[in-house]
This record gives sequence, structure tokens and C-alpha cells, in this order.
Amino acid sequence: MAVPPSAPVPCSPFYLRRQEPCPQCSWSMEEKAVASAGCWEPPGPPRAAVPCFGVTVDQDDILSGALRLIRELRPHWKPEQVRTKRFKDGITNKLLACYVEEDMRDCVLVRVYGERTELLVDRENEVRNFQLLRAHGCAPKLYCTFQNGLCYEYVQGVALGPEHIREPQLFRLIALEMAKIHTIHANGSLPKPTLWHKMHRYFTLVKDEISPSLSADVPKVEVLEQELAWLKEHLSQLDSPVVFCHNDLLCKNIIYDSDKDLVCFIDYEYAGYNYQAFDIGNHFNEFAGVNEVDYSRYPARETQVQWLRYYLEAQKGTAASPREVERLYAQVNKFALASHFFWALWALIQNQYSTISFDFLRYAVIRFNQYFKVKPQVLALEMPK
Repeated sequence: MAVPPSAPVPCSPFYLRRQEPCPQCSWSMEEKAVASAGCWEPPGPPRAAVPCFGVTVDQDDILSGALRLIRELRPHWKPEQVRTKRFKDGITNKLLACYVEEDMRDCVLVRVYGERTELLVDRENEVRNFQLLRAHGCAPKLYCTFQNGLCYEYVQGVALGPEHIREPQLFRLIALEMAKIHTIHANGSLPKPTLWHKMHRYFTLVKDEISPSLSADVPKVEVLEQELAWLKEHLSQLDSPVVFCHNDLLCKNIIYDSDKDLVCFIDYEYAGYNYQAFDIGNHFNEFAGVNEVDYSRYPARETQVQWLRYYLEAQKGTAASPREVERLYAQVNKFALASHFFWALWALIQNQYSTISFDFLRYAVIRFNQYFKVKPQVLALEMPK
């Protein structure tokens, strides 16, 4: 259960101005542990506090709640001139764009959290990550939070699809941006990777609250427990560095600005310190898409090697050796297993609680099936010494 800290945490930039108590302004047990491990404020100028409004936006009437927020954020806009656009690609939250000018140069995105997503996402941590990434030039402006969502700047460009991220010109930009994010680091000791804590929490939810209603197509809870233990034991030995990760780099979370020839990653709900190889392997899994999943689109070895070479050279500033590329290739494909398992558990929870129109159960089954299909191939991969 989330509880407020007894005293301000050193170097935390998240003292949010609030009109009423806000569920995002409390601290989770995990965040307390991270904070107590040492200050993880990155170098750079202090970040401004984020307004937190005591507004709850109705899931079934997003427009009226959004307009209340717009009156606070853009008081000079005339209500009758405000235009809106609903984005329907998301499968966790609901998103509405509010703007006045046709070019959407000044556009406020209002994101309303999905039902019971607090079971999956630590919302204060999301705000923390948003500001952290913004301070490093990797995120848009965060305008405010409210009782069940947040408002932020619209990123100009096109949300990519599976057909785009396999193009060399674009996957080079994606590799470079991921390398940049992975260099965001803490002062002092790094927090532990979030993967095992989150995966165990998701599994416990499935076991305690969902398992009686599980489909016959889903592996039994006992099997899931065994696989989770095996993953932790096997992957923890691979020595993948712990870095700041996006952790959810599906296609639609990558915006390409063709005028500037740049990409920007959006949606930081799952961001945090994690294994480098998980972040990359998870992105490679997303080559298959979400709505129409097709794992024949998983990147071939040649594509992966080129992608990893771009990444390593951006990170190091020098040419990557064949051994370095091969080592990362093995780590990434092994951690891609954990990505399948993680999102399959996530989908089972979403299937139980989400009101978004998406077949979460089917998605969970697809991810579990792919996990068991590729596991023998992954086990055969040897790690260069």
C-alpha cells in the first residue's frame, strides 16, 4: 500500500503542488527502498514542481473533464474554439488531444488512467520518470497531474508501426535514442532492477485474484511459478548492466519527426532501472506488433547485429568489437523471454479489470505460446567469454 514519506526524501524533485490530496503524491514501498539506497538525482538543473489538480475525469465522459483542466492550463483559450482528437491506439489508458490551431503546435494531451491500472503501474514513479527524462532532453513537457491522470505536451511527428521500425534509417535512430536514455545514471549506487519485483507482484495478483477464472489455454499457476523462478535464476547470471530503461518500447511509443530526422520515446509508465538487455529484447519483441501479432517479423540476426552495433557505438563513442556485439546479442535474446512472460502476466491482469476494447486474454496466450516456443532456441545460445 502506498504511504507518504515521514520526511522529505533527499534530492527528490517531486514535491508536487496540490489543491487536494492526490493519489500520485504518495510514495510506494519500492520507491522508499530506492530512495534509502542513496540519492539518485542525476546531474543537471533542479526541475520545477508539477501542479496537481484535484480533478477526476470520468472515463465515460473524458471531454468535460479535459476541458476543466484546459481552463487551468490554457486560460487564454476560448472554450468554443478548443478542438479535440481522441487517440485509440493505447491499451492501458485513454488519451485526448486538446488544441486550438490546426497545426497542433500548442497541444495539450490529457491522459486518463485505465481502470485498476494502479495494480500495474506506480503513478508517482511515472511522474518521477517523466521529469527525469525531460531534464535530459528525452521527454516532452509535463504540464500537470490530476486525480486519475496527467497532461503533457504533444510531440510532433508520426507514431511508428512494425513496418517502420525495421527500416535501417529508423532503427538506427531508435538505437541511438535508447543508448542515450541508458546513459542516464544515478549518483552513488544504482537501484536494483525492477524486473523481478514487478514480475513477482504481477504473478501474485494472477495467482491470488485471477487464477480460478484462467482459460484452459493459459499455463497452470504451478507452471508459471516454476518458469518465473527459472527465469530469475538463469537471467540474473548473465551480467547484463542495470541502466535506466523505458521498458515498454512498442512501436506506438516511438514518435518520428521527419523534419528533424529524430525519434522521441513517449509513455514512461513502466520506465525505471532495469537490465539493459531486457529493454532491447523487449523492443525486438515489439517488431511483431500488438493488434495483429506476427512473430515472423521478429528481427533477423543480421538486423539485430546491425542495431546492436549502432547502440554500442553510440554508448561507447568508439567502434564495437565483434565479441561485444555477440555478447549483447545473446543477452538480448535471452531477456526477450522475460519480456514475453512479463507482458503475458500483465495481459491476464488487464483482462480481468480493463474497460478498454482489446482482447487481453488472446494477447496473453500469444505471449505465453511464443515464450515456450523460443525457449529451447534461446537456451542453445552461447555467451561469448
